[in-house]
Amino acid sequence: MGMAVFFLLAFCLMAATYHIENGGPSIISFFLALAIGFLLNPRLKGFTYTIIIFAAVATALYYPANFVEFKSYKLAGLITPLIQIIMFGMGTSMSVHDFAGVLKNPRGVFIGVTSHFIIMPLIGFTLANLSGFQPEIAAGIILIGCSPNGMASNVISYLAKANLALSITITAVSTLLSPLLTPLLIKLLAGSFIEINVLNMMWDIMKMVIIPIGAGLVFNHFMHGKAKWLDKVMPLISMAGIAVIILIIISAGRESLLHIGPLLILLVLVHNLCGYFLGYWSGRLFKMSERDCRTMAIEVGMQNGGLASGLAKGMGKIATVGLAPAIFGPVMNITGSVLASWWHRKPIKDTEPEVVALT
Repeated sequence: MGMAVFFLLAFCLMAATYHIENGGPSIISFFLALAIGFLLNPRLKGFTYTIIIFAAVATALYYPANFVEFKSYKLAGLITPLIQIIMFGMGTSMSVHDFAGVLKNPRGVFIGVTSHFIIMPLIGFTLANLSGFQPEIAAGIILIGCSPNGMASNVISYLAKANLALSITITAVSTLLSPLLTPLLIKLLAGSFIEINVLNMMWDIMKMVIIPIGAGLVFNHFMHGKAKWLDKVMPLISMAGIAVIILIIISAGRESLLHIGPLLILLVLVHNLCGYFLGYWSGRLFKMSERDCRTMAIEVGMQNGGLASGLAKGMGKIATVGLAPAIFGPVMNITGSVLASWWHRKPIKDTEPEVVALT
């Protein structure tokens, strides 16, 4: 942590003396040292990955040429296979029993999935129209709003003492519905910003999400308990994959991000926080328990940024449409971790027993 302070002071000195363009090594070293410090602190350990993502963003902003092309190969071509690997890992951590939650709590699943695909797209559409950004960047805000939720919401639900079984089921159902709902919502809400090919987008989601997750489910069914090493390796591979995707997107869209970065970050933060707030109160509206309301907040507010980035790449607009999804991921991880920490310390007052994860 002392080294982190040293590197931060060095970066601030360069900024104060108008040499910020030379501050890359200092700010990158600051984030890496901070990540190590967090890793060694039990209370801050959960934020380590988020700090590493910030290091990746700083690296992309200072050295973008290294992550755009390698020996005439466009590195954006790595995004789709990386997402497929991440989704395969998601599938290996699931089983058909996770979908039994639909039968056990159909009302909660219906409210969660419906709220997710209504609240976040409409907030994204509103913010995109208010932003004043060029159409492609504004469309990226809508794109992340129309995406399903990802596995990160399940981790946050667990930490927040929410209904983990319900969280897993909502994530699974929203992911399965995404090939139909995501392209249609984007066409409806972002069609005035950019041209949307619904059928192409449906196929992109199928090959990036549904097929890999299906392969992961099959793998888990036949290899359950026989490949424990995979359970340990896949989360690390997934985290590394997301970091590489962010590196590529930020590098490609560096000039646009430097121009509109602060406002885009603010809008993404508002999008995320409004999702938590309205998701929680959608649960209260239908008189759900406190535990389930926490689940609604997390499932509505957290999105699958990797899928949104892959769809932006499929459109050939990774440097513009892909910016909001790339920013949403790190912002979501920070706010989700803070929310989980706060709720973890706040006891559940409901009298009904806790619903545990289905395995």
